[in-house]
Amino acid sequence: MLAVVDRLGLLHGGTVRSFHKGQRRLSPSTFLRGGRGIGGGAAAGEGAGFKDRHSEAGLAERRRSREARQAATEAILETSTANRDNARANLLQAQANTAIAQVNYGYTKVTAPFDGIVTAHLVSVGELVGASTPPTQLATIVALDPIYVNFNVNEQDVLEIRAEARRRHLTPADLRQVPVEVGLQSETGYPHVGKLDYAAPTVNQSTGTLAARGIIPNPNRVLLPGYFVRVRVPIEKQADALLVPDTALGSDQSGRYVLIVNGENVVEQRKVTVGQLDNGLRVIESGLKGDDRVVIAGLLRVIPSQKVDPQLQKIETSQASAK
Repeated sequence: MLAVVDRLGLLHGGTVRSFHKGQRRLSPSTFLRGGRGIGGGAAAGEGAGFKDRHSEAGLAERRRSREARQAATEAILETSTANRDNARANLLQAQANTAIAQVNYGYTKVTAPFDGIVTAHLVSVGELVGASTPPTQLATIVALDPIYVNFNVNEQDVLEIRAEARRRHLTPADLRQVPVEVGLQSETGYPHVGKLDYAAPTVNQSTGTLAARGIIPNPNRVLLPGYFVRVRVPIEKQADALLVPDTALGSDQSGRYVLIVNGENVVEQRKVTVGQLDNGLRVIESGLKGDDRVVIAGLLRVIPSQKVDPQLQKIETSQASAK
């Protein structure tokens, strides 16, 4: 039996459902075999041949029509896909523009990045800002608590500190815990204590110093930016250090010295190597012994090799600072 497909009821990728048993979907021009149709009825040989040719012509026409529809469908699909992708791109662009607008809107509200004191306003309400290069400066915020203290360390001290750090196996994290003591010109000692915050990795060749910075708590705002301060960074504590009033030290071309009184009450000049200053008392690293008697008063009247009548007294920290 011959059969001709009359219509395609499915598109590519569609779902097919089966017919009931015994059913067919064929062309109304039933296929003939032996002069008898599926629905019965006899026909002449010539009539059957004419119907065959007519059926083949109709099949060819339907093929051309189907191919045209299929091509049109694919073109519509491609156009729809392109429109969809273009719409998605427009959506993403709109979202990006919205984000940029939100950022720009956020720039209209200036907030302080840290706590501090605001200086005098540099612009007034109604003025145009941001139109010049560099950007318009509105004001300055000064951080007071905590406050940074910048200072320089000479190369000799840097060498000693690095040697001591290697001896004690100190890491960079340990150095950040090193205390930094600060005192104003009108203060006695170093009452403000903080920590080391930064040390430059190189020594300035023009000055021979290394820049460092400490961070100091300043809740009462005693320290202000621009102040000149005294800084002390203790690396280690000496348990048995010899201390003399800093005012008892003299100096000449050969270095620092002190005047002592020997066992025969005769004044002598003794060369010494000095260390750090602690509350008006200077550390003597070498040149003195613990039982030496040092002249601390009447220095302008005392002459080496002169015999004197010494009067012993105990040095207090307050007295040493006042001298």
